[in-house]
Amino acid sequence: MRYDPIGRLLLTPVDGDAPERMARLRELGLGERPEPVFDAFARELGQLTGAPYAMVNFVGEERQFFAGLHAPPGAGDGRFMGRDLGYCPYVVVRRKALVLEDVQDFPRFAANALVDEIGIRSYLGAPLIDRTGLALGTVCVADTEPRRWGRSGLDTIKSYAAELMIRIHRREDGLL
Repeated sequence: MRYDPIGRLLLTPVDGDAPERMARLRELGLGERPEPVFDAFARELGQLTGAPYAMVNFVGEERQFFAGLHAPPGAGDGRFMGRDLGYCPYVVVRRKALVLEDVQDFPRFAANALVDEIGIRSYLGAPLIDRTGLALGTVCVADTEPRRWGRSGLDTIKSYAAELMIRIHRREDGLL
């Protein structure tokens, strides 16, 4: 984890895999442009969970890119976000799913700018683990209300992450 000059814990963890991840994303042709198939995937996930926000997110060294995005009308189509915002960089570095039923319950996450800027109150995300062992990004959903995601939510997000990696690997192998 990083600390600011005053010694406060910062949300964004140190990411030693970022250079390798960026090379792998370039190799796969991911993380630079929106893809309709990822938008459809995010839309399906949002509808299944009832979450207003759903994303396929690839995490770079300095920024995050939403290759798949489902957001409420009027929320805009912002595809890029700084690496220091949100919760996905934490999921990528930890390489584990993250369930935040109410971000206000977690001091590390409650101070994130997304809480104030967009009003995000709950988050559910799982890492996209590549066949090379790298975490490329996340599949995630977020809501402006606290949510009891429960075990079924955790199982759903992990299942969707695994399914998306199967699709990405098939595409890499020329099978899609």
